[in-house]
Amino acid sequence: MPRTLVPPTPPRTRTQTRPRRSLRPRIGRRGAFALHACVLAGLLAASSAPTPLYARYQADWHLSALSVTVVFAAYAVALLLALLCTGTLSDHLGRRPVLLGALAAETAAMALLATAHDAAGLIAARIVQGLATGAATSAAGAALLETEDPRRPGRAALANSLTPVGGMAAGVLVATALVAFAPAPTRTVYLVLAALFLAQAAGVALTRESAVPRPGALRSLRPSLAPAPASRRALLLAGPAVAAAWALGGFYSSLGPSLARLTDPAIPASARGLVFFTLTTSAALAVRATAPLPATGAVRLGAAALLPAALLTAAAPHLRSPTALFAATALAGAGFGAVNQGALRLVLPPAAPKERAGTLAAFYVLSYLAMSLPAIGAGWLTTRAGLTVAVLAYTAVISVLTLAALAALRQYRAPHAS
Repeated sequence: MPRTLVPPTPPRTRTQTRPRRSLRPRIGRRGAFALHACVLAGLLAASSAPTPLYARYQADWHLSALSVTVVFAAYAVALLLALLCTGTLSDHLGRRPVLLGALAAETAAMALLATAHDAAGLIAARIVQGLATGAATSAAGAALLETEDPRRPGRAALANSLTPVGGMAAGVLVATALVAFAPAPTRTVYLVLAALFLAQAAGVALTRESAVPRPGALRSLRPSLAPAPASRRALLLAGPAVAAAWALGGFYSSLGPSLARLTDPAIPASARGLVFFTLTTSAALAVRATAPLPATGAVRLGAAALLPAALLTAAAPHLRSPTALFAATALAGAGFGAVNQGALRLVLPPAAPKERAGTLAAFYVLSYLAMSLPAIGAGWLTTRAGLTVAVLAYTAVISVLTLAALAALRQYRAPHAS
């Protein structure tokens, strides 16, 4: 048979290059869920890391109690501003770009904290940190909802309530340990956190975008609250309990070490830092323990725990009993955890996907207002009348909010409350 001649393949020209394989993110749904939970935990760990250092700052820089609460409040106010202005930004730009920008800003804030040498430097650093945390919180929380395994519903709401308190506990514990054992404790903890945020940013860059971007990013920067209409009644009725829980948490975050010293002047500095760790650890345990309960039942149970916690907190300095103080702290943390996770389970399920970031932002605006404003008032009252009077006034505020919460929750009935 005659041989068939195959024409030679023409040489490849420059215009006939092989199509490039697109770079696809390499982290799947399960990994992305874990990563976003880790981002939330890291952000809140950084928010609580300065707590064990406040006593050192006061001693080294001769700061008053009011100065310490102003440093604390600078973070909370900046975070609130970011939530109001960027709470829905990730609905327009996507979760990933917002998280990458926020993590870069958070890394810069850690560098500022590590190099601060006075109260003004701390305030500036905490403002940057608050803006970064506020921008990231709603984006990461919404990403958790979107990367949740549909076969295991409810994990996102649980993670949104568990990772913040777990992160705060870890931040206080690590900072306390570094203050006691590490060289340059006012720098080391922030450098460790900066490395964590850089690693998290690298991970976020490898995730798939979980939201569908839409126009209107610039308009979304106007300060506003945008909870889902279907979530507003739940947010309104659970609001007093959320306010009471976060107000008590704010008191321990800003003045917990000072309260420990008032209760027992001989208590070691490391034990003072562990007051807030006790609160957040108890809260994390309560989140897990009350997760099987109906959402309204968890909020009611947590609110009921806040009243005796506040009363025991007020009694501890008069009893001169660190045991009473830590018992009050653990009870307050249990109330905080139960209220927070129950309220999130009430508020989040009715929200549509495009309303999730705005709903979470509204929830955190309420939370951080309750956390910061009473703490500022307590710091001011401490400088005017002493910490004992401030504790009594704070107890009265928490008691009123708790009673209002229990009354409001009696009116709440909803099909998604379970």
